[in-house]
Amino acid sequence: MDDVVYSRAGRGEPLVLVHGIGHRRQAWDAVLPLLTPHRDVIAIDLPGFGESPESKTGYGVESAVAMFEKFCAELGLARPHVAGNSLGGLLSLAFGEAGLVRSVTALSPAGIWTRPGALWAFAMLAVHRELAERMPEPLVRRVAATTAGRIALAGMIFAKPWLIPPDKLVSDALAFGAAPGFHPTLAQARDGFSFHGSVPDIPVTIAWGRHDRLLARPKAADLRRIAPRAELVALPGCGHTPMSDDPALVARVLLEGSANSG
Repeated sequence: MDDVVYSRAGRGEPLVLVHGIGHRRQAWDAVLPLLTPHRDVIAIDLPGFGESPESKTGYGVESAVAMFEKFCAELGLARPHVAGNSLGGLLSLAFGEAGLVRSVTALSPAGIWTRPGALWAFAMLAVHRELAERMPEPLVRRVAATTAGRIALAGMIFAKPWLIPPDKLVSDALAFGAAPGFHPTLAQARDGFSFHGSVPDIPVTIAWGRHDRLLARPKAADLRRIAPRAELVALPGCGHTPMSDDPALVARVLLEGSANSG
């Protein structure tokens, strides 16, 4: 598919991985070796992020659903499993509501928030984007070379940023600062980027890092409204983007969430 760059590896039932705002498919690198022996894993760059070109149809949920349906059709994926983080979690729930997938695993999904919580998240994302745009690469490399620097760069997003290799953190920061999809996606979010639907008929797992500093975990009742039989999972020692904080735990959640779906 020309407008979605992706990586694919592994064997088993297909599992599509969707990253958060400002991130890219490499967000899942730490968990991939634990998933590919059991799943045919397809990690995508959303339009306007990573290596995918800018979207031609917009950055709203409806556009993402249409993109995903076309993507699956072109790859011959008949209702794959899907897992997403943050924005990717919101989109995964929307794909589930649209009947495009056989299970959903959402890690700290966006769009299930109070207004104050949303404003906090938008402000923090905007600040981090501005820093990523303004910091020259040599400075990013110097900062990322130290534990204290990695905490300063990524402590809002990860609970254990010191576990991220410096070169990967630099690449992520540069990609974040350059992603053309960031500002239009954030604008969509500020105009009401939220999930008000329900996903009642397929397995749904919603997992939240106990040390998520970006998004507060919603009340269980709000999560049950979305998916009455959802598996609600706490991720100890993990932040908003838990894949690097505890790859083994996240891989287990994704494998269990995409099992027994019929």
